[in-house]
Amino acid sequence: MNQHSEASRVTTSFTEGKTNKGAIKNFDGSDFTWNDVTNPTTGRTWMDRNLGASQVATASDDRLAFGDIFQFGRGLDGHQCRNSDVTLRISSTDTPEHDDFILNPENYPFDWRLKQNDRLWQGVDGINNPCPSGYRLPTITEWEEEVVTWASVDSNGAFESILKLPMAGRRSFSHGLLFYEGYYGFYWSCTIIGKYSSYLRFNSINVKLLTNRPDFGYSVRCIKD
Repeated sequence: MNQHSEASRVTTSFTEGKTNKGAIKNFDGSDFTWNDVTNPTTGRTWMDRNLGASQVATASDDRLAFGDIFQFGRGLDGHQCRNSDVTLRISSTDTPEHDDFILNPENYPFDWRLKQNDRLWQGVDGINNPCPSGYRLPTITEWEEEVVTWASVDSNGAFESILKLPMAGRRSFSHGLLFYEGYYGFYWSCTIIGKYSSYLRFNSINVKLLTNRPDFGYSVRCIKD
């Protein structure tokens, strides 16, 4: 995927268009609430916080805004909790019968699922879509078009944007530990390229649109369909 260059930087004045409030229950029974925010340049409406976050980010390293960490294609089964247990048992189905984060230190099949299913997370009706009704995972193109409107192509631009994206880190498929909290943001898209899943990554230096194996744990920011 392409890294945005200095020439693609666009400064846009955003207004927080809180057009909708929503509320659902997190896996642990706590309330997850959000407002909608709309980028006036792209016209797209998003949740104002990461899935599972208790508040909108007040800084790039705001831990209360980090939210949950999902393996690509898995539903709200509890694995997304940042302190969930881990297991070495690869799943043979779309819905593992446990709430553990699935480890895969032996690498093959490069996934939390024994056989890859390309239909996971595809649209509002996609299998295991973790977003509330009417919301879905963004495509990698929608992420790219959003980044172009940021004032700077780095973590400052991510935080200063209408989305207030924090650097929530990632969870490793090899041992389940959390890394890069407060230093990198990793955000899934729903786009699959070959055996790999596409995502947005940013830090204090740059922004990249990349692909990686689905058994990593990354953040989810839902977009309104």
